[in-house]
Amino acid sequence: SSPMGSIDHPFNPVSLALGAEATFVARTLDMDTKHTTEMLRRAHDHKGASLIEIYQNCNVFNDKAFIALTGKQERGLNRIYLEHGKPIMFGPDSQNCVVIENGSAKIVPTNSVPADQIAVHDEQNHAQAFALSRLSHTPMGPTPLGIFVDTKRETYDDMVTSQMAQAQEQQGAGDLDALLHSLGTWQVD
Repeated sequence: SSPMGSIDHPFNPVSLALGAEATFVARTLDMDTKHTTEMLRRAHDHKGASLIEIYQNCNVFNDKAFIALTGKQERGLNRIYLEHGKPIMFGPDSQNCVVIENGSAKIVPTNSVPADQIAVHDEQNHAQAFALSRLSHTPMGPTPLGIFVDTKRETYDDMVTSQMAQAQEQQGAGDLDALLHSLGTWQVD
């Protein structure tokens, strides 16, 4: 439908998941097997739904789409690895960093800001995670990779199980046979 390429603004699944208050959101690259394996392990260990955006090269339809993150020359300049509790710095000599100003993330030279202004990654901080997700709209330059957020919240399954236990406690266990033979049933022949 778009042989000359899409003119739409790129969809951002990480921002969407974070906006929906997801409790585990991460991003990785298919060519970085060690990192991808760690993201998959962490997602598996997370109780609840998890979203991992995996940038995956397709050498038929979109070859080298992620060259800024996978190319030998480019990857050291553009991969921003998010590690909980560590300052968000990147580049061969950590010459660049991320700062959060007025709720937005931006990249600045590390030597241009005091050390206490460099953002420290916090997997519990949804606002920071969302700001980081908006740092790059396409993977054509510096792009955050790793776990944006990993928080705990009661899962839907746990809440339904709790609700059913509470209902049984208040109303009794119920009797399926009595329900099927009550006046409110229909007989289908």
